[in-house]
Amino acid sequence: MDLALFYFLVLGFAIFMYVLLDGFDLGIGILYPWFNQEGERDHLMRSISHVWDGNETWLVFGGVVLFAAFPAAYAGIASTFYLPIMLMLFALIFRGVAFEYRFKSDTSRPYWDFAFSAGSSIAAFCQGLLLGSIVQGVPVGVDSLSSLHWLTPFSILTGFSVMAGYALLAACYLFMKSRGRIQKHAATLGKRLLLITIFAMVIVSLWTVASQVDIRQRWFSGLNFLWLSPLPIVTLVVAVLAWKDLNNHSAGVVHNESRPFWYAATLFLLAFAGLVVGLFPYLIPRQLTFMDAASPDSSLLFLLPGICIFVPLICAYTLWGYRVFAGKVEDYQEGY
Repeated sequence: MDLALFYFLVLGFAIFMYVLLDGFDLGIGILYPWFNQEGERDHLMRSISHVWDGNETWLVFGGVVLFAAFPAAYAGIASTFYLPIMLMLFALIFRGVAFEYRFKSDTSRPYWDFAFSAGSSIAAFCQGLLLGSIVQGVPVGVDSLSSLHWLTPFSILTGFSVMAGYALLAACYLFMKSRGRIQKHAATLGKRLLLITIFAMVIVSLWTVASQVDIRQRWFSGLNFLWLSPLPIVTLVVAVLAWKDLNNHSAGVVHNESRPFWYAATLFLLAFAGLVVGLFPYLIPRQLTFMDAASPDSSLLFLLPGICIFVPLICAYTLWGYRVFAGKVEDYQEGY
């Protein structure tokens, strides 16, 4: 396999793992205002206390792969989207500090609650904003510090869409990890968020094919839509199955409680596949393909041993961590 294509696949894998894993723990912060009874917020934070920082490993790993394997794309994205990237990083730092201090605070706990929720929401919104801006295309020669080209109606829509998707993942995660009132409330929120997420996916998809000629041709020229039609059809089927599981629990019918989370994860995988279909082989649409952005072969070969060691290592400790803490969340007096 071509080395540049190999690193493109590794980068895609890292991005998807980050979106899936950090998506649901950012979503816990987005859902925070909807859980305000005694002990509920402690329960929410305990549900992710053992995984939240490990999940962010994939963000660091993806950044390293982009920097080392595709330096031209790294330079273009980091400089063009400097303000939203910095805002996202500050929000993640703010959220992480709140996580550490909240369990040890007493009178200041409401401030740390706000920091956790606001940091999670802002980080998720900025990630959606970046996604929408990249899909829309990057103007050539813009001043990254004075231009607000990344702040458009489309990018704002994708920002709120990503927030809704992350909140859906979090609701399904809480449904899987909780009992009693929290689980019931998560099922109710999950149904609403499922409808909002599917509606957002439809609007973003229609807006994209209407405004982006290249993506429209990729999907609709010739028999392409026939070959690609399984993506929207399977998405609809998975959404219906997720709705049925969440709705059956509300009606008192007990099914596999982990299934809605995996349905939500499948929706993200299908959306990611649709995005790759529309943009491939570009890293920055209409400007830079992964072949053009790749480092020389000598650099890619130098990186290869590190990638072959660290990808299995990160996967192994991630799986081990989730296996050790599998099952329902138990509430204790102490923090984590």
